[in-house]
Amino acid sequence: MKPFRHLLFAAGTLLAMQSCSVAQSPGGSQPKTVLLDYYFNNEYKKDASGNMVRFHYTWEDPANSGFSMWGERFRAAGAKTDSLPVAPTKENLAKASVYIIVDADTEKETAHPNYIQANDIKAITEWVKQGGVLVMLANDSGNAEFKHFNQLANKFGIHFNEDRYHLVFNNKYEQGAFIVPANHPLLPNVKKIFLKEISTLTVQQPARSVFDDNGKVIMAVSKYGKGTVLAIGDPWIYNEYIDGKRLPAEYENPQAATDLANWLLKQAK
Repeated sequence: MKPFRHLLFAAGTLLAMQSCSVAQSPGGSQPKTVLLDYYFNNEYKKDASGNMVRFHYTWEDPANSGFSMWGERFRAAGAKTDSLPVAPTKENLAKASVYIIVDADTEKETAHPNYIQANDIKAITEWVKQGGVLVMLANDSGNAEFKHFNQLANKFGIHFNEDRYHLVFNNKYEQGAFIVPANHPLLPNVKKIFLKEISTLTVQQPARSVFDDNGKVIMAVSKYGKGTVLAIGDPWIYNEYIDGKRLPAEYENPQAATDLANWLLKQAK
């Protein structure tokens, strides 16, 4: 290994260690809160007893469709996880360090979807400006609401393109393979990940691409005021693809979920 690359590797390792320590809330301070939206994503299904239960990208959902395993990673890093089942406001966002909106509902998914409105955009943008960390995870075309979602994203220089990049047929996982550059700022401990049927992104200032593939923007970060916005066109790190059961071991989505949790907490003021 050349000396310069050795220094880069060491610096990347140090950053990863620092991100873990930041998340631990040193000195007995209050843990950072990671708030997951349950308002714009508000789906229910019947359980075995016939009761309607919330599911799909929630902390409590232990099935393939849930975020329970990602929540475990945030808590292992010293953070607190919580949810927001109502519209975002200045008051209810004040407790959050990280706010995640994922897979906003369409009428196909929810009878009466809660679309992102002007008041929501105002509350969220002001919160980010003051130092909040916003995560926007969309989905592929036909499986997420984009019109209102993009009205929020556009405030940060980000636009979801409503396409379906990297279609994967059955278990042909190589069709969803992405190679992660060495010393990647978001995923420093990962070499290869799996994403499928992604909405690609278009970015302009203040946003910038942090992960490209053949000229397509896959992940983008925007620095807005004192805060940070991360956008990815897929829910991506839900249980199905980080439980270690479905994907071959060469796809390091479980480690990616840890790296991303640590990076987000590090950005939080």
